[in-house]
Amino acid sequence: MASSLFSTDKTVAASNETPLCYSINSPPIKHNHTSPYYSAVFSGLGLSSNLFALVVLAKTFQHTKSRSRSSFLLFLGGLVFTDFMGLLVTGSIVVSFHITHFNWRKLDPHCHFCNFMGMSMVFYGLCPLLLAATMAVERFIGINRPFSRSTTMSNSRACSTVAMVWVTAGCISLLPLTGLGNYHLQIPGSWCFLNISSNPLDMTFSLIFSLVGLLSLAVSFLLNTVSVITLLRVCCGQDSSQRRRDYEVEMMVQLILIMVIASICWCPLLMYISKTVVSSVAADPYYVLFCIRLATCNQICDPWIYILCQESRLRCLLRRPCCRAASWRSRIYFSGFVLRRGTRSWIPGSTYYSDVPY
Repeated sequence: MASSLFSTDKTVAASNETPLCYSINSPPIKHNHTSPYYSAVFSGLGLSSNLFALVVLAKTFQHTKSRSRSSFLLFLGGLVFTDFMGLLVTGSIVVSFHITHFNWRKLDPHCHFCNFMGMSMVFYGLCPLLLAATMAVERFIGINRPFSRSTTMSNSRACSTVAMVWVTAGCISLLPLTGLGNYHLQIPGSWCFLNISSNPLDMTFSLIFSLVGLLSLAVSFLLNTVSVITLLRVCCGQDSSQRRRDYEVEMMVQLILIMVIASICWCPLLMYISKTVVSSVAADPYYVLFCIRLATCNQICDPWIYILCQESRLRCLLRRPCCRAASWRSRIYFSGFVLRRGTRSWIPGSTYYSDVPY
C-alpha cells in the first residue's frame, strides 16, 4: 500500500514538473503590450508581397538570356521564397495564438511545437542574411574577376548554392536539439525563440546565431563596397568604352538595398543578443519583442526591392551625366562605316560607333 502511494505521488510530481521550454515564461502569460492586428496585418502584407514578387521573378527569369543575370534571379528567388515560407510558418502560429489564445502547455506538453517554432525563427532569420552574403560573393567575383572562371555560374550551381545555404542555416537551428542551448516560450506567449542568458550552453548558441548573422552582414558590406567602386570606375571612367553593363548596375543596386535593409532590421537584435550574453545582463523581453518585429520588416521589404528596382525603372537613373559623357567619348566617327563593339565587323550605312554593351 505504501509503495503504491509513493509511486502515485511520484507520478503526480512528474506530471506537474514544468517542461524546459516553459521554465522561464510559463503559460498563460499576462501581457498588455501586444495587439493581434499587428501580426495579422504584417503577415498578410508580407505574404502577398512575396507571392507577387515570386510571380514577377518567374516571368522575368523566362525572358532572361544572360546567364549571370539568370543566376542572380535564382538567388533572389531563393531569398523571396525563404521570406515567404518564414512568414507563412511563423505568422500562422502567431496569428492562431492571438485568435484562439491556446495554452501552450496543454497543446504542447513536451515542447515539440515550441522547439519547431524556435527552429523556424532561427532558420528563417539566418537564411536571408546568408543568402545576401552569398549573392555579394557571386557579384564580387562576376564584377571584379570576370575572367577568373571560364563561364559564369550555371543555374544548377546557383540552385545548389541556395540549397547549401538552407542546409547551413538548418544545421545551426538544430543545435539546441543536440543540447547546445534551448528554445523557450517568449513574451507575450505567441512565439518561441532561443534563450538569451549567460548560461554557458545558451550563451554559446546565442553567440553562434548572432555572430553568424553579423559576419554575413559584414561580408556583404565589404564585398558590395568593392563591387560598387569597381562599377563606378568602369561606368564613369575612361575605360567605360571597354565595358558597360546596365544590368550589372541594376543587380548591384538591388543587392545594396537588400544589404542596407537587412542591416537596419537585424543589427539591433543581433548586437543586443551578443551584448546581453557577454555582459551577463538579464534580457529585456519587450525589447527583444521589438527587435523581432523590426527583423520581420526585412521579410516584407525584400520583395519590394526587386519589384520597384527593375531595369525599366532604373534605366533613367543609370543615365548619369558622367556616363553620358563617357558614351559620347566612346563613339568613333567614320565616313559611312561603323565598327560595333564585340563583333569585329564593319556595319555600313552608319556614321558613328555603336554603344552596344558586351
